Amino acid sequence: MVALKSKSKDKNAPGSKRAKISQAQQYMILAVLGASLFLGAAIAVVMRSINKISFSAKVIAAQDQSIVNLSDAIKDIGICPRPSGKVYSDSELNNCSPDSVVASSVPGTLKSNILENLASNDALASVPNDDNTNCLNPKTGKNYTYQELQDGYNDAENEEDLSAASELIKTCSALRIIPDALPAFKNEEALLASIDKIFRVTGTEPESLSPAGDTYDENEGWATFGTNLYTAPVNLGIEASAGTVNNLLDNIERSIRNFNLNQATIEWSGDNTINFQANANAFYMSPSVLTIIDTSIKPGDK
Repeated sequence: MVALKSKSKDKNAPGSKRAKISQAQQYMILAVLGASLFLGAAIAVVMRSINKISFSAKVIAAQDQSIVNLSDAIKDIGICPRPSGKVYSDSELNNCSPDSVVASSVPGTLKSNILENLASNDALASVPNDDNTNCLNPKTGKNYTYQELQDGYNDAENEEDLSAASELIKTCSALRIIPDALPAFKNEEALLASIDKIFRVTGTEPESLSPAGDTYDENEGWATFGTNLYTAPVNLGIEASAGTVNNLLDNIERSIRNFNLNQATIEWSGDNTINFQANANAFYMSPSVLTIIDTSIKPGDK
């Protein structure tokens, strides 16, 4: 009887080694792919976070600059007392009362320059007295100062006194002269009335006086001489003696409102008189409008 031997599988056989190597390579490839996917996802998350942080930083920087700009505007105008830091805090703005801010407490501001310099200018304050002797303070015999006018308004005890004090400020304050010298709009009627008054002060009356509006261009407006400064042309004529014409020109020159004489013609008339015709420019400045600008910041903006 022949006995049969069973053959055991040799673990060291070449085929078995190749299978194990191939399997190990597959595991390695899977591990590398998994690591690559994880690394790619991590990089995507990090890049997204960086972009969000960068965008947030841009928004915060823009907000900070807006706060600085608004604070600088408030400081330049003198609406509120000086802030404790570089910019105003919320509590400082909430507690700010513009009417209670004294000009001397905000030196160098627009409020200080107007109320302490222009309002107290003796030369400007003397102008209203040319037509209104009520602008002399009966207690001092001198022109009302801004503070005296303001004190009279603050001390008014009833509505009638308040109205009188308000009218006195409008009539006698040196600040009233500024809009007369350089108004905020053309106002041809006021311009002609001002020139007619110069004629009356000279002791004569105009032969002709009219706005020279024929140079107006609806598309371009009046000719500009700098930012917001415009001309209002006017024609005037007078027939009088040489002395009267000379006095008229002197009074125009001394007027608080500035006039530029563009051209003039002088002709001798009968009875030793002069026929004087001229074209002149007065000026006005349109008001500046301050607006808050909205700025859009988008992700990816450089």
